[in-house]
Amino acid sequence: MTSSPTPSAQGPALWQQLAACAQALQAVRAGQSSSSALAPVPPALRAGVQALLFQVLRQLGRAQALRQQLAPRKPAPGVDALLCTALALAWDEAQAPYTAFTLVNQTVEAAKRGPAARQAGFVNACLRRFLRERTALVAATDAEPEARWNHPRWWVERLRKEQPQHWQAILQANNAHAPMALRINKRKTTLAQYQQALAAMNLIADSVGDCGLLLRQPQPVQQLPGWAEGWVSVQDLAAQQAAPLLLQGLAWPQGRALRVLDACAAPGGKTAHLLESASAAQPLAVTALEVDATRAARIDDTLARLGLQAQVLVADAARPQDWWPAHCGRQPFDAILLDAPCTASGIVRRHPDVRWLRRESDIAQLAAQQARLLAALWPLLAPGGRLLYCTCSVFHAEGDGQVQAFLARHSDACRLPAPGHLLPAAGQEGGAVTDNPARDHDGFYYALLQKLPA
Repeated sequence: MTSSPTPSAQGPALWQQLAACAQALQAVRAGQSSSSALAPVPPALRAGVQALLFQVLRQLGRAQALRQQLAPRKPAPGVDALLCTALALAWDEAQAPYTAFTLVNQTVEAAKRGPAARQAGFVNACLRRFLRERTALVAATDAEPEARWNHPRWWVERLRKEQPQHWQAILQANNAHAPMALRINKRKTTLAQYQQALAAMNLIADSVGDCGLLLRQPQPVQQLPGWAEGWVSVQDLAAQQAAPLLLQGLAWPQGRALRVLDACAAPGGKTAHLLESASAAQPLAVTALEVDATRAARIDDTLARLGLQAQVLVADAARPQDWWPAHCGRQPFDAILLDAPCTASGIVRRHPDVRWLRRESDIAQLAAQQARLLAALWPLLAPGGRLLYCTCSVFHAEGDGQVQAFLARHSDACRLPAPGHLLPAAGQEGGAVTDNPARDHDGFYYALLQKLPA
């Protein structure tokens, strides 16, 4: 069994957690993000319910197929969500957080105490049948791609076509728990010093690169040494490649700071990494854009904790006419980081709701938005400057397909070495896919473009 928050005699009952989890699952199915779906959950229940919900979302394809076997006529949304919650948690005994009989009993109790009280007998009958016929029912769903891989069918088929050598490894990695990756602030500490600080708390972390660490066991950020003092940030290892890719090899101008634009910058992790990479000899003047005011405030919070400064603007990067003349004096940028909006298909380990919220049509819509951003920002780059385009996506249309189309339209752009598609790892040395020299990281895409002199 996997570990899971176990209600104590004084803590919340399991049926309460299951009921809240089912309500959150119903909200996700209606289009809400998991964070929004969990917001109404009482604080005393939230941590346990989130752990259960994430496990349910990682096993939802199988659960839905089993529910179809048990009840071909789809029940009401609340009853269906409760059934799928129990089936997702119970079908695989190796991963079940509780015994199957406990889950069934507590799920029926949740049904009795909720709006679906009249359906408690139906819930009980379905789940008791599942216990009796578990092996046959699971086998009957094995051939269904959505049940086998716990992703929508279109997602599975698209990956099979675009990544014929790696699609299975990617899907397996997506269903694993993501590690907790840290980036040390080299202005305030070193990898060795921070590992010593962790060791003093009996925490072990493996170093990756010149500023990355992978914790063996995740920890609340407030308990990390030096968190409040800005010694460290939480950032995936793939995302940590952005700042060095953009800055490495750039020629600093004489007599002024390098002008850098971080478009679509919230929550500010890459903005901070850029600023942490600066020095007195190589200063940066960073402008960070975010179209959403609430998310832009998170950039300010991130920089304040780390003791860093940037010009943070609430603005649409695709409309430079609204902010470039007034705030930047029409001065071209020496470097631009475009972490473009995307499907987030590379970070489903951390956000398992994404796979169930996305529709295949979203890819084309987001690719069009990415193309608009590239077209709008390219004129703001100085000749000889660099633009780093990245997305946390594994889909071709949001990565290499996007960049190839851009290069075909812009004869003044040339491509510099960059990783391209980084595919998610599964936690072992080298990752699930052989392109992962940095070990366990999310799915990402990087392309580095240089503007040729006129």
